Amino acid sequence: MNQNGSITLFHYWNRLRDGRPAPKRSEVEPADIKSLLADTFILEKDTRGQPVFRLAGTRLCASYGRELKGFSFPSLWREKDQRLVSRLIHGVFEQKSVVLIIFEGFSRNGRSNKFELLALPLDGGIENPRCLGVISAVEKPFWLGADPITDALIDSIRVIDPEKELLNSRPAINVPSLVPDEIEAPETISALGRARRIRHLVVFDGGRDE
Repeated sequence: MNQNGSITLFHYWNRLRDGRPAPKRSEVEPADIKSLLADTFILEKDTRGQPVFRLAGTRLCASYGRELKGFSFPSLWREKDQRLVSRLIHGVFEQKSVVLIIFEGFSRNGRSNKFELLALPLDGGIENPRCLGVISAVEKPFWLGADPITDALIDSIRVIDPEKELLNSRPAINVPSLVPDEIEAPETISALGRARRIRHLVVFDGGRDE
């Protein structure tokens, strides 16, 4: 995950689930993710068992030039990718998979932009599985929202293990310098002679006499 929207939503979802395969739909508080709401969506199954939009954020709808509620989720992609997208979302519904999709969206006027999509499972019971997700534009071109996205092609797919993802996203640990703070260059240490600091090293004058 590279986009802030994906990272933020993933960590929020992970806190809610608290070790479970997925948090309950009722546990999601929109106020907790208000900065993401314009780009988020919730999917459900229609009467045929296909994933459709239950909710979609305002910026997401603007990017596609229409209200997405009730629309087929796989229909956002080119026909050759629709079956794969459907299968991936069924994995989110049934196996509680976490899926990351990088795709290229194409506008009505032939422009294109990269997007990152994160799909997360929600527990709505056996009969009502849900999927919480976010779509983030990798770049924010001036035309996005005015020239609707009408087609998309998948670039890459990743099925995420949440436990490993958390290990890989640990913050960097600052390692203290091994150079003693009290040695300043130049400085004389009686037992070792004159010392000079060069970058992260301390060099003592002296050496082998010829």
